Amino acid sequence: MHDDPEHELELTSSLVPLFVITNGWNLPPDHEYERTTLICAQPGAATAVRTLSPEARIVMDLVAEGFLSVAEVAGHTHLPLGIVRILLAQLEDGGLILVRQPVPSAERVDRELLSAVLDGLKSRFGA
Repeated sequence: MHDDPEHELELTSSLVPLFVITNGWNLPPDHEYERTTLICAQPGAATAVRTLSPEARIVMDLVAEGFLSVAEVAGHTHLPLGIVRILLAQLEDGGLILVRQPVPSAERVDRELLSAVLDGLKSRFGA
């Protein structure tokens, strides 16, 4: 090994297999960390950041200031979405991040019901 910093191998280089970054963790289900799931650092998580992998530290730095979506985290880190999901699962297991699931799409409402409500409001308050 060289002591020269120019010869250090970064974990995010293309020579390092992605399973090294994830410490062998499996990919969580897609529904657990959808692309629009919002991630934020837990208050007080900064003290535990020193023990994390370089990639996990980058993720924590990104979400320290506020919520970012999983897709935004993947874009900023230039890591594949699956690897980001695994890193987020590790961070959530460690209690370092808050995960807020995306708001589900609104269900279709019956048009007749909405029309009846609107008619009732018009008759009550005049329009």
